[in-house]
Amino acid sequence: MGFDGPHGGNPRGVTTTSQEELFRFLEDRFACAQACTECARACATRAGLVDPDGTENQELVRRKGIMCAEVCDATCRVLSEENQADEATIRMQVEWCRQVCLESARTFDGHPGAEGTAEACRACARACTDFLATLN
Repeated sequence: MGFDGPHGGNPRGVTTTSQEELFRFLEDRFACAQACTECARACATRAGLVDPDGTENQELVRRKGIMCAEVCDATCRVLSEENQADEATIRMQVEWCRQVCLESARTFDGHPGAEGTAEACRACARACTDFLATLN
């Protein structure tokens, strides 16, 4: 039968629509993982620039940066694992990442020089939202 069979080269039961959904799922998953990596890098850098013995606001920025970097890094790892986590676990991790990124962005908004980090957090939250939409 090969690629000239009645299913157009697709395994039995796989339609063009489901292929498009699969491609979208994979693209959104990759985009989310990539945004998580970029956000983790930006947050770790921001946290490293803050004086650990600084003001209470600086300490908050440092802690949010560290937490966001760790959550984004963990989310990227979950998204990068081939079929190691079930959908519920992935959904929970990505939603947690989205929430932490939004909280972190709000914290960074009030800190001079952290505008780029806030935008990286918002970009990651958007990518997480887009990926969660493919799971529905």
